[in-house]
Amino acid sequence: MSPLAGIHPVREALRAGRPIDRVLIAKGAGGPRLQELIDLCRERGIPLRFETRQALDRAAGTAAHQGVVAFGAVEKYATLEETTAQRGLHVILDGVEDPHNLGAIIRTAQAAGAAAVVIPERRAAPLTDVAAKAAAGALAYLPVVRVGNINRALEDLKKRGYWIYGLDERGRQEYAEIEYTDPTAIVLGGEGRGLHDQVSRHCDFLVRIPMSGGIASLNVSVAAGIVLFEWRRRRQKREPRG
Repeated sequence: MSPLAGIHPVREALRAGRPIDRVLIAKGAGGPRLQELIDLCRERGIPLRFETRQALDRAAGTAAHQGVVAFGAVEKYATLEETTAQRGLHVILDGVEDPHNLGAIIRTAQAAGAAAVVIPERRAAPLTDVAAKAAAGALAYLPVVRVGNINRALEDLKKRGYWIYGLDERGRQEYAEIEYTDPTAIVLGGEGRGLHDQVSRHCDFLVRIPMSGGIASLNVSVAAGIVLFEWRRRRQKREPRG
């Protein structure tokens, strides 16, 4: 089991009812935020163990754990069958390898109103504590689907009625000029290389973010924020006002 480190990620996982096997607390650590977390564990009957900071460093694989490490909350993956039931936005990551980028995209996707993030099993960042911490609690609310093959996942989504939009600097249309048809899936490529050729061929549309100057592309987590909130803006514009 990968550990979940940090007061905020662990607290949000507890509040959302995620399954947690046990929580380690650093001896001598205190404060109201940590006490709230301890109370939540006791309310839910989750075992608490008080260990040295060195033990928490080893358990978390980092010293940046704020005196709390939980086990069992990070590696729970959903399935496409579960996440597509409501026909919400799916964000597909084609080989994002930096766990900080993965966490930032999960956080942005949740804020934009996505239904799920989809990641591949191989050549991609898993849901480590680093990704969970970068997500700043969003993993407690947004399911992540892990698939064996992104291309097959896109084919599955198409069978379920999804329209696939790939973000690629070679796209003919700009992201703000295209209509996003529901249900929508948006595909983002990995750091440095963008979408794989096979993945791009599975997309119904390729869209790009117009750039000025000598930089050809943005960091994938920044690009995700731009495109996902444009999707959200379009969706809110279509929704009837009460």
